[in-house]
Amino acid sequence: MSKESGPAESSTRRFGKGMIVGAWVLLLALLTLAFHSILERQKNPNRTPVGQVDAQGVRQVVLERNRAGHYVANGFINGSQVTFLLDTGATDVAVSADLASRLGLEKGLPFVSQTANGTVTSWRTHLDEVRIGSITLTGIRASILPSMTGMEVLLGMSFLKQLELVQRGGTLTLRQY
Repeated sequence: MSKESGPAESSTRRFGKGMIVGAWVLLLALLTLAFHSILERQKNPNRTPVGQVDAQGVRQVVLERNRAGHYVANGFINGSQVTFLLDTGATDVAVSADLASRLGLEKGLPFVSQTANGTVTSWRTHLDEVRIGSITLTGIRASILPSMTGMEVLLGMSFLKQLELVQRGGTLTLRQY
């Protein structure tokens, strides 16, 4: 005895298969989001750096080193959020031409820069305010580098030289006296 399926049963099977496919797609999407979040935390463990101010008025921010051994942290330039890569080998704070345009930075005098990628023409610019955690500095010299890609900012010595830096283990403490 063979039992033939009718239109209602066929429709139910298609609906069931669609639900299974939909559940798998949803599961994969949720796993992708979860792993993306984990990878982002590994790349930038200082997404919201917290600062402290002690009784003497010393401002301090403690940063955690990322998986690659770099200090990456979110902060602000002229009130706009950016991601900093601390770079004691960079003379100035360095921004890409795209980011400079987004931040409304004016290109000043051109000059020749020696970068890890060779010699490039860059432009001087000025940052009214740079903030990371509770540390805010004003009047910071910066460079616009057309060869830089992405939206990460090299937080160079024009900012860092005004702070005390103490590295211990996997943390870097920035202090503003």
